Amino acid sequence: MQSPTRPRLRTQSVPPVAHAPRASQDVFLSGGGNTNGAAVQRSAPQPPYARVKQYLKDALEAGRWAPGAQMPSEADLVAQFGVSRMTVHRALRELQDAGLITRLQGVGTFAAQLNRVSSTLTINDIQDEIRKRGHRHDATVHLKRAEAAPAALAARLGLNPGDTVFHTLIVHHEHGVALQCEDRYVNPACAPDYLAVDFTQMTPTHYLLDVAPLWEAHVAIEAAVPTAQEAKLLGIPRTDPCLIVVRGTVSRGVPVTLARLVHPGSRYTLESQFRP
Repeated sequence: MQSPTRPRLRTQSVPPVAHAPRASQDVFLSGGGNTNGAAVQRSAPQPPYARVKQYLKDALEAGRWAPGAQMPSEADLVAQFGVSRMTVHRALRELQDAGLITRLQGVGTFAAQLNRVSSTLTINDIQDEIRKRGHRHDATVHLKRAEAAPAALAARLGLNPGDTVFHTLIVHHEHGVALQCEDRYVNPACAPDYLAVDFTQMTPTHYLLDVAPLWEAHVAIEAAVPTAQEAKLLGIPRTDPCLIVVRGTVSRGVPVTLARLVHPGSRYTLESQFRP
C-alpha cells in the first residue's frame, strides 16, 4: 500500500482559543452560549469607525448586497455618518482584512463572496486536498441520521433542547489510509436536504459551503488521544496522539454546523501562516 503524502492543514493567524472539549459518547461539545446571531447590547459607545464597520457588516449579513454587488462609496458613507474620510477608510479596510468586502482602486467597494473567511481562516475540503496531490479519496459513511439535540449541542446550534439535528460520522481515506474521522452535527434549517446527499461522492464541507455561505468560523485545535471509537475507525492504537479540530460555522447569523475532525498525528501536519 502506498503511503500518502502527509497533508498540511493550512490556517492563518487566529485569536487564542480554549482547548477543544473532548468527546463523550453522544455529544462532543459542551457548554457555550447561544450563537443564534442575536444582537449584543454594548455597554460603551462605539468609536465612529466601529459604528460604520458594524453598520456595513450587519447589512452584509442581512443580504442587503449580494456577493459581487457594489456598495456605498466612501463619500456616501462620509455624508451618511457625518464622519471623516479617514474614519470610513479604516472601517472599510478592516472589513476588507476580514474578507467581507473587496475594494478596487478607482472603481469602488464590493460585497465579497462568502464561501471563505479569508483573513482569519481557510476552510479546506479534505477531498480537494487529496485530489490535488493526485491521490485517491474515499469516504466511508458510518452514521447518517436525524437525532434529538441534547441541551449543550442545541445551545451551540441555536436550537432548543430536543429539536432535530442531523448527525453524520464519516472516515476519509487517502489511498486507502484513514486520514480523518469527521463527526458532524448540522442545523436542519440551514441544510434541509443534508441527509439526502451521497457523502461518498461529495464531502459535507463541500456541500455546506454551497448551500450555506460561510460568514463566521470558530475553531479550537488540540493534540490529544482519540476516543475508543475514533481509534477503531482510524485503525490506530487508543494511545496514539491525534490532531483534533473542533469547528463551528455560521451563515448570515445562523449556526450551520459543528464538526469534530480527528487526524492521526503521524499522518497529518498543521501548518500556520502569520501575517503582521
